[in-house]
Amino acid sequence: MIKNKVFYVGPDQHLIPEKVREIAYNPSIQVALSPSAKRQVKQARDVVEDIVKAKKRVYGVTTGFGSLKDVAISEGDVNELQKNLIRSHAAGVGPELSEPFVRAALLVRIQSLSQGHSGVRLELLERACDFLNKNIIPVVPSQGSVGSSGDLAPLSHMGLLFFGEGEAWYKGKRMKGKDALKKAGLAPLYFTAKEGLAWNNGTSVMTGIAALTIASAQELMSVAEISCALTVEALCGMLDAFREEVHTVRPHPGQQISAKTIRSLISGSHLVGSVPERLQDAYSLRCASQVHGAIRDAFSYVYGVVDRELSSVTDNPLIFTNPGRVYSGGNFHGEPIALAMDFLGIALAELADIAERRIAKLVDRGTSEGLPPFLIAHKQAGLHSGFMIPQYTAAALVSENKVLAHPASVDSIPTSANQEDHVSMGTIAARKAWNIFENVTNVIAIELITAAQAVDFRGAEKLGRGTKRAHTIIRNHVSHLEKDRELATDINIARSLIISGKFKDVL
Repeated sequence: MIKNKVFYVGPDQHLIPEKVREIAYNPSIQVALSPSAKRQVKQARDVVEDIVKAKKRVYGVTTGFGSLKDVAISEGDVNELQKNLIRSHAAGVGPELSEPFVRAALLVRIQSLSQGHSGVRLELLERACDFLNKNIIPVVPSQGSVGSSGDLAPLSHMGLLFFGEGEAWYKGKRMKGKDALKKAGLAPLYFTAKEGLAWNNGTSVMTGIAALTIASAQELMSVAEISCALTVEALCGMLDAFREEVHTVRPHPGQQISAKTIRSLISGSHLVGSVPERLQDAYSLRCASQVHGAIRDAFSYVYGVVDRELSSVTDNPLIFTNPGRVYSGGNFHGEPIALAMDFLGIALAELADIAERRIAKLVDRGTSEGLPPFLIAHKQAGLHSGFMIPQYTAAALVSENKVLAHPASVDSIPTSANQEDHVSMGTIAARKAWNIFENVTNVIAIELITAAQAVDFRGAEKLGRGTKRAHTIIRNHVSHLEKDRELATDINIARSLIISGKFKDVL
């Protein structure tokens, strides 16, 4: 949690995915530049001012952009160049990014530029902080970034707000950018030398979405262990597959954590291991720790990539001080995030894959170990369908994930007359990973309510210590299904329990 509701950005501050999420969803948290950020930003800006005064030839400062890099720009047109860059690059299309996505991207962009290697004025960063602090949210189309040369289109749409162009949300109303600034008591701020390029040449949109996704995915992982443990209880699964000895001899960290978590949840159970003649469980139970563990390890890798990117400078060219130097490089290329988000999407899809198989076992009388078909009392079966269709929904979501999990990063299309001849598609990967996460959340919600229904037939008093707490939480909000009702409502309630963190105390 962020103390005192103020978060400082700068080279001396560590921005992690959880903090990005907290600020993205909580407009009451204020963002400010650290003293170190102010000092280093001013020093880098002095270098840019010297370049302009000396009329040096520096990409994007005194030249055009992309394949127009060889076009010289006169001193009198340097500022106009930056405004034109933002206007021309604001060419996105498609559904708008959500307000939390845009807030996350704003925060990540401020953090990157505050490192003191971008050459922007202090006023520009302070104005960007104003957008977050006053919750003025630019309207940003979600499509148009190829993930190299930064998130050019979406960041440009965000950049329009600085000088009162484009559109924005303010106090729940959508309006023209100039009206949003006026209502918030802010005057337009026009970009000067290097600032337009610094603003839109970075990975902040894909990284903001990535931060929200990995932070949320890690919490969902814990709930997936709970839903798995409930299903193990409902199917009277075997303890052997989760014993410590089994996982000691295959020491993948995530696998060991998963097995330990499930052991803890089912501790004290009178259902687990209650069918002594059974020799083995199906893979969706017996291999749960191996699959969940591999997913945990994938999450750990992704988290590390996103964590590093959050502390990175991702525009071009880069400014270095003492002495003043300018280097044109490629830190705007989104490949690290692209690969990580594709990996995250695949890992998340697998979490739903195995959960759906457990749901299918619960409703199939041929595999449910004596439970009534579709988990509706025998006297009601036929007239009532019970939990037949939630499994269909889970299957549909899993199949949709299979399409979404196709990696975006394997594709590249040259842009800017082949000057930008390899791109990452990282923003597409990030958006897909979030869509998969949303689908997986629904699948886990379905497993929770399906397993709870199944447990009711076994006797909730026989549950382990952790699974009993989880079952109580579900039953406090979703009642046992006696006869058919609209189960979408139950699924959505379970989903809200996951999102709100109600299951945190179970582990």
